[in-house]
Parts: sequence; C-alpha cells; structure tokens
Amino acid sequence: MLAKTLLVCLTLGVAVKGFYLPGVAPRDYKYGETVDLKVNKLTSSKTQLPYDFYKLPFCQPEKIESAAENLGEVLTGNIIENSAYDLKFLVEEKCKVLCRKEYGKEDVDKFVEKIKEYYVVNWIVDNLPSALYVPMDNFETEYYQGFPVGGTMIDEKTGEVVQHFLNNHQRIIVKYHVHKRTMFQEEIDDFTLDEETGFEHEEISARIVGLDIEPFSVKHTYEGKWDDQDPPELSSCQGIRHESLTSYVQALDSEAFANPTGEKKKKGAAAEKKLEVIWTYEVYWEPSSIKWATRWDVYLNGNNSANDEVHWFAIINSLLIVVFLTGMVAMIMMRTLHKDMTRYNRIPTEEEKAEEREETGWKLVHGDVFRAPAYPMLFAVTVGTGTQVLSMAFFTLVFASIGFLSPANRGSLMIALLLLFVLMGVFAGYHASRTYKMFNGKQWQRCTLLTAFFYPSLVFTLIFFLNLFVWAEGSSSAIPFFSMISVLMLWFGISVPLTFLGAYYGYRKDVDKQPVKTQDIPRQIPEQPWYMSAPLTILMGGVLPFGAVFVELFFILSSLWLDQYYYVFGFLLLVFIILCVTCAEITIVLCYFQLCGEDYHWWWRSFLTSGSSAMYLFFYSIVYYSGRLQIDLWVSTILYFGYMALVSLMFFLASGVIGYLSCKWFIYKIYSSVKVD
Repeated sequence: MLAKTLLVCLTLGVAVKGFYLPGVAPRDYKYGETVDLKVNKLTSSKTQLPYDFYKLPFCQPEKIESAAENLGEVLTGNIIENSAYDLKFLVEEKCKVLCRKEYGKEDVDKFVEKIKEYYVVNWIVDNLPSALYVPMDNFETEYYQGFPVGGTMIDEKTGEVVQHFLNNHQRIIVKYHVHKRTMFQEEIDDFTLDEETGFEHEEISARIVGLDIEPFSVKHTYEGKWDDQDPPELSSCQGIRHESLTSYVQALDSEAFANPTGEKKKKGAAAEKKLEVIWTYEVYWEPSSIKWATRWDVYLNGNNSANDEVHWFAIINSLLIVVFLTGMVAMIMMRTLHKDMTRYNRIPTEEEKAEEREETGWKLVHGDVFRAPAYPMLFAVTVGTGTQVLSMAFFTLVFASIGFLSPANRGSLMIALLLLFVLMGVFAGYHASRTYKMFNGKQWQRCTLLTAFFYPSLVFTLIFFLNLFVWAEGSSSAIPFFSMISVLMLWFGISVPLTFLGAYYGYRKDVDKQPVKTQDIPRQIPEQPWYMSAPLTILMGGVLPFGAVFVELFFILSSLWLDQYYYVFGFLLLVFIILCVTCAEITIVLCYFQLCGEDYHWWWRSFLTSGSSAMYLFFYSIVYYSGRLQIDLWVSTILYFGYMALVSLMFFLASGVIGYLSCKWFIYKIYSSVKVD
C-alpha cells in the first residue's frame, strides 16, 4: 500500500511541472502592453511613521484606487495605490511630463518637513519594489529600498543648510528577462530589438526582473504659456545627469516665494505667490540575464554581502553554547544523577539502619515536589498561552523556510502569525486545562476564560493604546477601524471557540499519574545559599538562551525598524531549535541544583528561568535604539518601546513554557526511577 501511494505521488510530481504561490506568479509582457506602476507608503527610519503616498501633494491619477490584497498589508501599514505614471512595455520615454503643480507655502512646508525627516518614496512595478542604486568607488553598487523625496544642500564651510530641493524628475530603469519562442518552439536566449517592428521575432514574452530609480531635482524651463492638454517642450530636459543637480535644482525655499519682499502683508495685497513645479519622468528598458526566480536577490542581499558568514557565525556560536550545556546535562544524568539513584535505591545494611543516617538531596522532597504552586490558575493560563505562542512561532518558521511567506507576497507573514495564533488556541486550552486539572482545580470554566482572554487582552490593549498615538499623527500604520473589527472577529470567532474545544478535551483526559504521592503537610525548606537564591538563578538562566539568539536578533530588529528585508528563515528556524534546546538544558541543570538544595518550589521558577531571556532581549532593544536608530520624535520612541515590550512578552511566554515542560519531564523521570518508602 505504501509503495502504491509513493508511486501515485511520483506520478503526480511528474505530471505537474511546478506551481507558484498566490500573488507571486510570473507574468509575461508583450510589446506595448501597459505596465502598472503602483505607489506604496512613504517611510522613514528616523520617525518610524509611514504615511500614505498622496499625503504629500504629488501628481494624482483621475481616480485613486487601493490595490491592497490582504489584511496583512493593511496591518503593516502598506497602502498600495495606483498612480498617474504611464508605462508601456519596451516603450521608452524621454522627459515625459506627468503634471504641473503650483504649491503654496503650506504644501512646500509639507515637502520640507518630510525631506528633513529623510522620508523615502516606495514604488512597485510587477510586485517588485523600487530600488535606488548608488555606484561606489570600488566598482560595486549599493542598493537602497525606495528613493528620497528630496535632499538638502549644505555649505561646506559653515555646515549650515543652504536650501532644500525636491526630486521632481525620475529616471525609471526597468530590467526584463526575455522568455520567447520561435515558430518552431525553440527557445532563444539572445535577442535584439528591431526599430521598426519593435522585435526581431513576433512571438516574444518577457518578465520584469528589476526596477531601478534615479531621482533628479530639475528646475524645468519652457517658452510660452503652459497648456495642460498640450504641454510645451521643456528646454531643461536636455542632458539631465547627476552633475547638473547643483545648477538646476528644483529648490524649496518657502520663505522667499511666500513673501519675496520681506515686507508685511497689507490688506488687499496680491495673493500668495505660488511655486511652480513640473513633474517629469523618463523610462528605459534594459535586458537582463537575471531569471525571474532570482529577481529578488538584489533586494534581499542588499548591501550585506557578508550576511551568510555572519549567520553561520551565529549558528556556530549557538551550537557551542548547546554543546557546553549538553555536556553539563550529560554529566548530571550519567554521573551525579546515576550515583544518586544508586545510593537511594540501595538496600541499607543493618549497621546503616542502626545509625539511622539522615539522607540529603532531591529524594527528600519527593512528598512535596508535585505540590501545587502559588496562583495555580494563573500558572496554568500562562502555560497554555505560552504553548500557543510557541506553536505559532514554530509553524510560522516552518512555512517561511519552505517559501510560503516570501517577501514578494506582502503581508503574508503578518497574516500567517495572526491566523496561526488564533488556530493554536486549541493547544492553549488543552495545556491550560491539563495543567490546572493536575493541581486539582475546580474552577475550570474560569480557567478556560482566562486562557482565552487574559494575555490576548493585554496584547490587544497595548496595540490599541499605541494605535491611538499613530492615529493622532495621521500615519498609514494606524490600524483602520474595520481592520481592527476583523481582528476581533478572528479572536472571538475562531480563537475563543478553539480554546474551549481544547479545554474540553483536556479536562476529559485523565491526569498523568504522578510517580510519587504528595504529603499533607508541606516540608520546611532549609535556608539556601546566596548563589542559589531565586532572583540570581532566574537571572543566570536567561543569559545563555539569549546568547544563542542575539546575533540573529540584530538582523530581525534591522528588518523591523530599518525597512530591511529578512529572508533567511532557514537560519532562523535552526536558531529557534537551538534556542529550544538551550532553554530546556539550562532549566534542567538549575532545576536539579534547586532540588538538591531541598527547594521544591520549581513550577514558577522553571518558567521564569528560561523566560528571563526576554528581559535581556528588551535590554538589547534599548542598546539597539541608542546605537542604531536616530529617532527624535517622542511618539516614535513610545511606539518602539511599546512594540518591543510586546515582542519581549511573546518571547517570555514561548521560552518560559519550554523551560517548564523540560523541567517537568526531568522531574517525572528522576522520581519514577527511585524507590520511595
């Protein structure tokens, strides 16, 4: 039967040549076919507040239409809309007029503000983001996502800002890869354009593989009167190049044009002077050897050619930590623990019975090791939510490593996190109910309700609070009301019922039989040495798990706050597995030392030991904020630390539940291996 199944799978694999994920399938273009140029949000790593493209008075199409494809795009602040740019495949344009605008002081101040805050324009063509490439002295090219709204001119002697300028002319360079066939269906690798017909062969299909933008600031000049229907020829379009910027910039001097004489305005004075700006663009098409399947490489690799080496260094660093901890665990298991079990299980001699020698160590607390902790319901809820977050993270990384969450499919990562979190509610309810039942809890309805609402309510409240600041700033990253309603529907309509479903099966299942019985009277815990105190061991337990991930954490924070793409999910999955092993081993080691000190309060401490790595993550975010970011706005600072606190909370729940489950397994193993009188 298995052989037949494999044969069918192989047959299907041969029959199906391949498949593409939704939203990232290739599209073939023909000569003269319209190529849509869409605009996305304006972004700035300085303010961390994206804005709608048309928040600034750019040229607009007759009707602005949204092109958002999923809820994830909306939640991440992506506002993709159509534009007035007209691109025809393989049709070149030379200084084509987009529109003519007359800006007042208020409009110019908007541009100047965004230029000061280093805002970047983001375009999309065939699902490819625009890139600004800058040639370097070492004959290499650096790529940056998007291109600046404008720039500033600074006096080299005084260092003061002379004026601001606006990038009102863009050179659009679209790269394409030819995929065409002759009448005999023979593939052709090389091809040349024919000036008369456009192609040397009629049957041609090509795919867009690159979008480079060269922004310019040009003070356009023309003769005669301007006519929007029939614009005059621009004499300033000849020889546009980077060297000409200092001579022909489109300056934004708001004070001069608003009140050129410097005198106070009188009643009945002429209307405010307007600043004329003519927006133009040119389009060039370049053949490329880049295949469609690898067209994202230039965006993903960016300027970090040594990224792979750094990632491998992080993996090796993490593996060394794991090897060190594994050695300690092996020593405890094979030597110390084996010696303890031999001593505990050995039949005492008559002489030893006569001496009635008192035993010490972890065996003495066998009657209290399974005693319920303080706040058992809160502990069960925390374990359940931690299992939910851990499952969400694992399955997200698996899907991302396979390739389902490609950066080309915008919003897919956010959608995956959201959907997997609500679907993993069944695990939250199951583990919370099993844990609470183990403590002989009777209020199972209340425990299930808290599992479904306690931590998700904290997260939702924090996001809603932060969203108020974003709303006040008018940023596009503010979650719209209907999108928030959609998230609430996912929560109440899917997550909550699944949590109750998991709790139902968890309560129906019998509790795992404990290897030892719990005594009625709790044993007094002897005074512990200072180095085994709970605060110190908890703080020590979080160091190594954080050390296993801190290198990869740098790239993750850069992708979150510096608008860089993160795509090495295979590395991240490996680091995640190493993190799980590290959390488990460090918790087992410290739990063993704790039990040897006859301290049986291990429930919360096992969770906090590995979960304390989240505290180091938050401290690292403070270091990253002060060293890598240039945030000046207080709103942006609140947003940064608010979201990093949210990330730290998720990390605490996921890493903490790993420590608890591993410590629980360890205790069950050792106490089921000894004889208890």
